[in-house]
Order: sequence, then C-alpha cells, then structure tokens
Amino acid sequence: MSHIQNFAELLDDAAHAARPVRQIDPDGRLSPEDAYAIQAASIARRVQRGERRVGVKMGFTSRAKMIQMGIDDVIWGRLSSAMQIEEGSTVKHSRFVHPRVEPEIAFVLKKDLAGNVTAVEALAAVEAVAPALEIIDSRYRDFKFSLSDVIADNASSSGFVVGAWSDPRQDFSNLGLTMNIDGRTVQIGSTAAILGHPLRSLVAAARLSAAAGEPLQAGWIVMAGGATPAEWIKAGQYVAIEVEGMGSAGFHVRE
Repeated sequence: MSHIQNFAELLDDAAHAARPVRQIDPDGRLSPEDAYAIQAASIARRVQRGERRVGVKMGFTSRAKMIQMGIDDVIWGRLSSAMQIEEGSTVKHSRFVHPRVEPEIAFVLKKDLAGNVTAVEALAAVEAVAPALEIIDSRYRDFKFSLSDVIADNASSSGFVVGAWSDPRQDFSNLGLTMNIDGRTVQIGSTAAILGHPLRSLVAAARLSAAAGEPLQAGWIVMAGGATPAEWIKAGQYVAIEVEGMGSAGFHVRE
C-alpha cells in the first residue's frame, strides 16, 4: 500500500500548491482499483486538514468521450467543501494548474441513495436541481495523462459553482443550455448530452459510490457531468451557464 499513499501525497500536494507533477502511470499499468484507492487516500488528506465531503462528481458522461478513452462506464470523483465556489464570486486562476470549465447540472439530495437504484428511485431522492459549472484541472505536467492518472487525480475535479435550486419535478431531460465567457457564447448543448438523461448519471453515482463504501448521503451534491466540451479559462474572465427554464450560474476569474 506504500505506493498508494505515496501517489496520494504527490497528487494532494500538487493540487494544494497548484503545481504540475509527473504522470504516475504513463504506461497505463495501474489498475482502476488502485487509481480509485489513490483518489480516496488523497481526499482523506484533505478531510484531515478540515475539509468536509459534500458530494460526488461524474465524469466521461458523454458516449463520445467514453469511446475516445476506450471505456464503457463513467468515472467519478469526490467533492469537498473547499472546492465549492459561491455563485457570482471570484476565484483565483493561480489556484489551478491547467483550469478548464464545463457546463453541467447539479442535484442535491434530500435522502440517502445507495446501490442499484432505478431512475424513479433516484429522482425521489432529489431535493432540487440547478445549473452548475465545474472547474476541471489536471495536475499533470504538459497536460499528459492516462485514464488511471485521471481517476487518481480526483477525476480532474477542482471546483464547482451551483446556481439557484429549482423543483426537480420539471422535465430536465433535454433542456437547451449555453456556456458563455465574457458574454460570448462558447458552447451550446443540451442536458440530454449527459448520458441521454442526467438522471442516468445520478443512478450511476449511487451505484459507484456505494460500491466504494461511500453511499450518497442526504444533503450531498452530485455534479452530473459535462454537457459540452470544456473550455480553457483565463484570468479576467466571467464564465456563466444559462439553462433553459432553470436559470444561470457564473463566476469571475482573477490572477
């Protein structure tokens, strides 16, 4: 287990100091189980510093991305309290290494949700839904990484912004959305791009987190995954998402 802890320390220090590090698995030999163990150990270090677990994020929720990465299932990461950025506030660009942003929707749960659940059961556990943005950031030097590198690096999750919560009984299966930077539309998409329906992402989150011994808890936030390709962000920008019938969310970036 020493290599698990060593890699966890390496990646945690890299995220904490916002500095790039070497790949830990350039040849793709690390098993998914070991990669997730590294992720868990890295997040445990954050909790030991006083951060709280506040949810999970889903990754590779696009079929095209799965094919590109040669996988047949989504990946997931852990959200901590220090990763949450208040809607409309400002975040330092220097907090990240290679920051990009993608438009998503978020769920907040009103009750625990674990194991193999149906979409109906998943929806029944949802308190509200909201437009959201996720800042993703690879800590690897030269932006080079394997699948196991990504998983170990908390599925690249680094920050998230959630807009106003709304009634989950609305039909959010195919809502149009845009991501805008400084008022200019840079991505156009639909919530249907998230596994065909964002609820499928929540179902997968319940299955995968329970299998890891960390079932979804009431009050947790679940980031459903990117609805469009990510965009690079720079200091001085204002980034926003607009979701049809659901509202908006945004944040400023400074040096």
